[in-house]
Amino acid sequence: MTYCHTQRGILTQGLFLPLALLFLCVWVFTSLPSGAIVGLAIVEIVLVLIMSLFYSLTVSIDEKSVSLRFGIGLIRARFELAEITCAKPVRNHWYDGWGVRILSNGYLYNVSGLGAVEIALSSGAIHRIGTDEPDILAQAINTACRLSA
Repeated sequence: MTYCHTQRGILTQGLFLPLALLFLCVWVFTSLPSGAIVGLAIVEIVLVLIMSLFYSLTVSIDEKSVSLRFGIGLIRARFELAEITCAKPVRNHWYDGWGVRILSNGYLYNVSGLGAVEIALSSGAIHRIGTDEPDILAQAINTACRLSA
């Protein structure tokens, strides 16, 4: 049983990319004082970093684990199938946000939307994985856990 799905970060691509392009155009096509150019360069670097880290979330399941990878792969998480007790589709609140977040009952990994899969670990920890296909991902995790047992 293998599964791999990449969800695009709509907020990151739809908001940060145009902002980065706008700041780049201002930087290149206007004559600003050197202090403003340094500030603009810092903003540009931060925007590009955010885009690189959070433009997508890839979830993979193999015979041993569920793996998450944001964007270029610097931010990752991995959960052993043997430690997962159950997975169920859930809906996040709008205020839970995107990125890697600490929730009242665990952690959230999300790049877009409100759909997610909540996995419970044998340690009692709860993790929510944002996805645009929560039913399919929950079923894939539960199937992989049964097959690995």
